[in-house]
Amino acid sequence: MIRKLRKEKNLSQEQLSIIAGVSLRTVQRIESGHGASLETLKSLASVFEVSVDFLRGEISLIDKKSEDWANAPYWVKLGFWGIRERKVALRFEYLSIFLGICMLLLEIYIEAWSGPSFAFFLSAYCYAICIRWVDNRNIWM
Repeated sequence: MIRKLRKEKNLSQEQLSIIAGVSLRTVQRIESGHGASLETLKSLASVFEVSVDFLRGEISLIDKKSEDWANAPYWVKLGFWGIRERKVALRFEYLSIFLGICMLLLEIYIEAWSGPSFAFFLSAYCYAICIRWVDNRNIWM
């Protein structure tokens, strides 16, 4: 998103860094998908004349270096092990629901309960709880 806004204003990364008062490396890091501090987002938002919330909505990564993340419960960290993007976590939740439904239909068809559908629904529920926990604490960048 930052790259798109920068190109719309016909700015180079170096020009943006000077105008926003951040380092060139910070601009490069953000454009490559890494996180940004609140101060950096405020500076960029003022340059692009958009709200910080708009930029935060577009940069939906977990800031795993933040203090909030450091204080997150172990079960949340385990749920997001290897996952930084919100959309990836949502895909896992939806996939678990879909597989749960498929397994439930299969169990009904073969008239046997073997438990996989329960496991998939439980997995979807756990992902939902983890995602909402991170949403409520604004740990997404």
